[in-house]
Amino acid sequence: MAEEYGPDIVSVTDEDGVEHMFEELDRIETDDARYVALTPYYDETAEILDDDGELIILKVVEEDGETYLEPIEDEDEFDEISEIFEKRLSELYDFDEEE
Repeated sequence: MAEEYGPDIVSVTDEDGVEHMFEELDRIETDDARYVALTPYYDETAEILDDDGELIILKVVEEDGETYLEPIEDEDEFDEISEIFEKRLSELYDFDEEE
């Protein structure tokens, strides 16, 4: 039986209670923390307006048995994790780096 591939979709509710849908592209775990790389997700019925293929990198935080995704506040930590994701994703996806 053939397996069907489908994107890993993550629903994130922001501080205003608005739900956003993302596709999880990759995840990594270091000795200190876990991180995910996401991109906005649109199903076939949604209109895509001004989609620039943005990569969103968030830290996975667990509190009181709940899992939260938070922005990486430390600039050095963000730069280090971003570099790891960019290298890994460039190996998986054929894209050209701008800048």
